[in-house]
Amino acid sequence: MTDDTDTGPLIRRADQDGVATLTLAQPQTLNALSTLMLRALDAHLSALAADDAVRVVILAAEGKAFSAGHDLKELQSYRQDPDGGRARFQALFDLCAGVMQRLATLPQPVIARVQGVATAAGCQLACSCDLITASDIARFGVNGINLGLFCSTPAVALTRRLAPGAAFELLTTGDFLSAPRAHALGVVNRLVPPDQLDAETLGLAQSIAAKDPAAIRLGKRAFQAQLGQPLDQAYRTAGAIMVENVLRPDTDHGIQHFLDRRSDPRKT
Repeated sequence: MTDDTDTGPLIRRADQDGVATLTLAQPQTLNALSTLMLRALDAHLSALAADDAVRVVILAAEGKAFSAGHDLKELQSYRQDPDGGRARFQALFDLCAGVMQRLATLPQPVIARVQGVATAAGCQLACSCDLITASDIARFGVNGINLGLFCSTPAVALTRRLAPGAAFELLTTGDFLSAPRAHALGVVNRLVPPDQLDAETLGLAQSIAAKDPAAIRLGKRAFQAQLGQPLDQAYRTAGAIMVENVLRPDTDHGIQHFLDRRSDPRKT
């Protein structure tokens, strides 16, 4: 897979003990989600989906920003098109939406490691991951309104992690949400000083990677599928996947092993 540019690779991948780390590697653009960056990310995620050796994915970034969102210079260049850019704007936002949905459907859990600012589509990217670890100096924002552009597509991901009223306040004021406040509101799972972020993120990834990978994949599918469904439909969806899970031989062995240990005092 090649995504090299004149300034180096767009994304770097590193694998260690079942954990794959994708690092956005364009700090000079604040890791802007250009068309090229989104295509590269989509290609990496596609490869990871087919890689059974990978149990957990970490999405990280170089530099002071996790991602500043879409490349505004690229957006402005579209306005020179005969249609004022409508077709290319639509194609870009469709591509972006596809990447965000791929994160949700990726078999492996994805942890966003947010070291700095994550704004607009960059906030969308972080919130589209299953879990977020953040340094205590990180900030989250959907600040397009400050430029006259309501962050409608980032709102989709944000409102799935944050109460609607709180999300709408951020969307309409353009204010930033500090990492400590994001942690208090449940947007961020783990909050640590910057020098502890790598260790905390890897520790969380390793904890998940140590579990039965098939059960984790089934569990992520169930979790994502039932989101937003009516209560009765959510239970049907989750119940069907739980049946699939409980019928696995490894699950049978795991439950029986637990029962055997509990019934034998010498093994407790």
